[in-house]
Amino acid sequence: MTLDNLYARFDWAGTRVEPTPLASPRLLLLNRDLADELGIVLSEPQWRDLTAGNRLLPEMEPFAQVYAGHQFGGFSPQLGDGRALLLGEVVAPDGSRWDLHLKGAGKTPYSRFGDGRAVLRSSLREYLASEAMHHLGIATTRALSLVSSEEPVYRERVEPGAAVLRAAPSHLRFGHFEYFYYSGKPERIPELLDYLIDTQWPDLTKDRAGYAALFERVVEKTAILIARWQLVGFCHGVMNTDNMSMLGLTLDYGPYGFLDAYDPDHICNHSDPGGRYAYDQQPAVGNWNLQRLAQSLSGVIELEALQQALGRYEYRLLSTYSEGMRQKLGLDAWEDEDPALFRDMFTLMAAQKVDYSCWFRRLALLESSGPVPDSLQSLLAAPEAWNDWFGRYQARLAREGKAQAEKAGQMNAVNPKYILRNHLAQQAIAQAEQGDMSEADRLLMLLARPFDEQPEFDHYAMPAPAWAESLCISCSS
Repeated sequence: MTLDNLYARFDWAGTRVEPTPLASPRLLLLNRDLADELGIVLSEPQWRDLTAGNRLLPEMEPFAQVYAGHQFGGFSPQLGDGRALLLGEVVAPDGSRWDLHLKGAGKTPYSRFGDGRAVLRSSLREYLASEAMHHLGIATTRALSLVSSEEPVYRERVEPGAAVLRAAPSHLRFGHFEYFYYSGKPERIPELLDYLIDTQWPDLTKDRAGYAALFERVVEKTAILIARWQLVGFCHGVMNTDNMSMLGLTLDYGPYGFLDAYDPDHICNHSDPGGRYAYDQQPAVGNWNLQRLAQSLSGVIELEALQQALGRYEYRLLSTYSEGMRQKLGLDAWEDEDPALFRDMFTLMAAQKVDYSCWFRRLALLESSGPVPDSLQSLLAAPEAWNDWFGRYQARLAREGKAQAEKAGQMNAVNPKYILRNHLAQQAIAQAEQGDMSEADRLLMLLARPFDEQPEFDHYAMPAPAWAESLCISCSS
């Protein structure tokens, strides 16, 4: 393993902190494929000790990053890695760079009133979600390893402690730039931008023109990311600016959730009663957050360049979403009727609480003529209300003239059969807290191939049971 810890050289960007070891750690999960990709070869005891913070590898320089953020609309001038540490930056065999970021590593100067720990519940949820999103083709941080501990952690209840080691090309957030802008240290902003250019986008120049081009990329990647969230029915839950990645990655899995019954106003975080981060608000919040980032970069990028880049956000998001929705419906060409077709479909889905993922997956069974398949009808509370829409959609399919097998294959390649539903994650967590990782292992295997039929796991692709509606996820972890 090759380490090149450039960020830790910025002593002004955080604090060097040693992790606080976890007592009696147990290695629960290890992502061997990702470890091989990064060129990391360790024994299981070494992975356990590293993830528990008990023994670092040579040349690791643990570093707690400082940043700020707009949280639920209000500005917090100093946040930072309150329970996480950047252990080092790995240069993989292919030349790519990856942060190794340990979450649950103990107190840092940015812990505020927290204990710096993480619990098994949230750590396993992050591990499962990041790998599920990766295999869905959505940009995300990754999970390398997970340990549990006999050390108790106090939240709403006493829970087992844990730590997860995650990896990403960078963990830089919008909030990093907000911190230095609002704390009266604007001279640090170009240094952070230069770091991003050196490590991620070396084709850019380290000047005002290069910084403007970098911001354009952040805008585009953010727009594409959120469009893909919307397409797969993913709700992040806490889209604060300190949870927004400069690389357009899904970052910091807290009270996330995938849609079960379609509800555009769905709130996956019970700490967000006003619905600021509801499913249908995510595109607008992404734009708002980018405006906050633009403000922080206004000293090094011309106002006109910032405005031009922000002006492309809506186009990129809508074009990505529209193209993706046509693919989900098995359509190639664009027709003027399409927006109305999509809109009417979603109106009916919301009215009848149709399961989002099952709907799109089973829609592939519908042919350009003939009856509606029983498995599709079974999702509908009032099938007769859909007669007009089905007629319009089948006429649309007929105009495309695509063979049923080809159309179904294309739809199944973009509409996952298996997603990480909350109740599935909860079942894996409940077993893990009893020392049984079999369900988590099964979910990881299943979610690594979300578009494949895997008929032996059909029961994982059913709509959520009624009891799942009572599951309540919050920011507490």
